[in-house]
Amino acid sequence: MRIGFDNDKYLKLQSEHIIKRIEEFGGKLYLEFGGKLFDDYHASRVLPGFQPDSKIRMLTKLRDQAEIVIVINASDIEKNKLRGDYGITYDQDVLRLIDAFRSFDLYVGSVVIAQYCGQPAAHAFKKRLNALGLTVYLHYPIEGYPGDIDKIVSDDGYGRNQYIKTTRPLVVVTAPGPGSGKMATCLSQLYQDQKRGISAGYAKFETFPIWNLPLKHPVNAAYEAATADLNDVNMIDPFHLEAYGVRAVNYNRDVDVFPVLHALFERLTGGECPYKSPTDMGVNMAGFCIVDDDACQEASKREILRRFFAAQCSAVRGLSDGQDIEKIKLLMNMVGVSEDNMPIRAAALRKADETGEPASAIELPDGRVIVGKTSKLLGATSAMLLDALKALGGIDDAVRLLSPSIIEPVQDLKVNHLGNQNPRLHTDEVLLALSICAATDPTAEIAMQQLEKLRGCDVHSTVILSQVDDNLLRKLGVNVTSEPVYQSDKLYHK
Repeated sequence: MRIGFDNDKYLKLQSEHIIKRIEEFGGKLYLEFGGKLFDDYHASRVLPGFQPDSKIRMLTKLRDQAEIVIVINASDIEKNKLRGDYGITYDQDVLRLIDAFRSFDLYVGSVVIAQYCGQPAAHAFKKRLNALGLTVYLHYPIEGYPGDIDKIVSDDGYGRNQYIKTTRPLVVVTAPGPGSGKMATCLSQLYQDQKRGISAGYAKFETFPIWNLPLKHPVNAAYEAATADLNDVNMIDPFHLEAYGVRAVNYNRDVDVFPVLHALFERLTGGECPYKSPTDMGVNMAGFCIVDDDACQEASKREILRRFFAAQCSAVRGLSDGQDIEKIKLLMNMVGVSEDNMPIRAAALRKADETGEPASAIELPDGRVIVGKTSKLLGATSAMLLDALKALGGIDDAVRLLSPSIIEPVQDLKVNHLGNQNPRLHTDEVLLALSICAATDPTAEIAMQQLEKLRGCDVHSTVILSQVDDNLLRKLGVNVTSEPVYQSDKLYHK
């Protein structure tokens, strides 16, 4: 796992650039934060060396000046949209984010429900937040957005939205995921601030796409794969090219909305817009901190493959229409990767063919591939996990970390008392049993000490994993992919 990104340099450059932008506007700045603030695991996967909490570490330096506004799209509440990395809905993630911000002593001023038009689930969520003592504002759809600038920049457009009362000079606008309405929230505030005689500015902090990498660079392609379900498209920023003669990469939603921002600034200031392009709006310095481009390219190609399998599984589960699969296939062709580039997939499929049962494989940090097979006692992923811990701890493969005398009572509890039909131990049950053994067995204790080494490893299963196994591996920091098939033909899958 080669390091391709200098995180310390990134923190320094990025902090300096944001402070400079605040000074340029003075008074008040709405800073749109794209991507994940606490846990940007996508960035850490495609830019090896990037720390998932880098953004929040910068923000804590400005905690006395900053307040947080969290935006969630009413349609995402209604559809129970999930965060793929945590497996929780966007409305649940709003609560998680508030708790996380508060743990860093950052002030959360309010929550905005965007695109609100009376959706029952969104209305219920608003009531829930109010009951928890949180301030909630409603922003509404604007007919003709983003083309009808006269309508948007009027009392019938941004002027209809409820005004967000803020108390600090730096207002960080963030969201559970992309497409939530962060930029529209910022622009609405600029319009309403102007009517109140308040001087304010806007800037955008978005890690991807990285504007000063080539359009077809795998890092940028990986971002497009990650947002394939949103129909986001990376493109050359035409406004930047025209203004400066420089090719810069942006994405379609920012390019589409830029005329609105440009017109808004002109009307608010009575002069020129401070930005000549969507790229100008950004403060992203990540591209200057890549120290090993080959490592980042390789990591990004792996991420595109992960997104491909995730899209296939989502379609099988009925969570998507599958249109994103074809888009990701095109990206795979563009960067020159296929499913055949995954050694763990080939190893898992071979084992499944040999045994006629599901199999799982993991690639360890040193490149070794460990394969687990299904048995009467353990599921394939549980067996793989135990074998991986043995390999990492230098424990002989012949050693049994869990004897049948430990496993069988757990199976009896599951089947005969808890009503489970599958007697095999899931990964959480295996780790609980192993942790109990570790109290008296030094070998089991050595195995338990290896868990942290699994972080960042790739796992592939020949069947869609149970929610239990999937969640546990993600908590361990493991990147999980699977074939888009269920283990059985039952209609109900936990």
